[in-house]
Amino acid sequence: MRKIAHISDMHFGSHEPLVTAELVKNVHAQQPDLVVLSGDFTQRARLWQFKEARDFVNELPEPKLVIPGNHDVPLFSIVARLFWPFSGYNKYIEPLGVAGAAYRDEEMAVLGLNTARRFTGKNGRISEEQIAEIEKFFADLGEGVTRILVTHHPVGQAANEVFVDLAFGSQLALPRVVHAGVQMLLSGHHHRCLSGTIEETEDREQALIVYAGTANSTRTREGDGNTYNLIEVDGHDIKVEVMRWVPGGGFKEARTSRYRYGGDGWELLPARP
Repeated sequence: MRKIAHISDMHFGSHEPLVTAELVKNVHAQQPDLVVLSGDFTQRARLWQFKEARDFVNELPEPKLVIPGNHDVPLFSIVARLFWPFSGYNKYIEPLGVAGAAYRDEEMAVLGLNTARRFTGKNGRISEEQIAEIEKFFADLGEGVTRILVTHHPVGQAANEVFVDLAFGSQLALPRVVHAGVQMLLSGHHHRCLSGTIEETEDREQALIVYAGTANSTRTREGDGNTYNLIEVDGHDIKVEVMRWVPGGGFKEARTSRYRYGGDGWELLPARP
């Protein structure tokens, strides 16, 4: 069994210091096997915001997998946006690798890809080169390895949930991503915490979609608040716990969804009493 703390959309420069401190404390208490941070470390990609974000990242337990979001690209400096869009991220958070960020062990393989771009504004894009990297990374893995893709912008829509905008190129990418064996897609961007299945109708394979909310910023959505996801990967079973900030009480489990992977993909299991 593996446990992932999935944190997103921190927006340092527009964050709550008390919530941030309690978030670090709670993540340590959960003893995750991997911490995934899926972008938007800063509010406006200013250096002081990256420094605060770096201090936060350094306080989290190892190992960590990090990718940037669209807010980590300068908005007002056109020159920086054109020529050095990820300079602050590269200096203070982690240098961007050409093939993305990756983690592997005997139970799970996790690939993080950068969907933020210079000129797509708040929207993102997944490229043909990145799709090829997905196919390469997840090839020839053992049967018991859970395959997980992390992007800032969602590339799949969770069935029967609120519609969200997807990264450009998702319509072409998703069938190939699922066909490559990816079983779970983690993302942020919309500050919505939810999960659900999506069916790839051509060959009936499925992927599990998990969106993270905003962990510690003031940019919350009504009904969600500050949240992060605690995901347990146990072979063919996945448990997604939404951990929500409760003023005066720290982060508490708000709801739990359980899924099981079978011959036709994921199914939502009945809630436990």
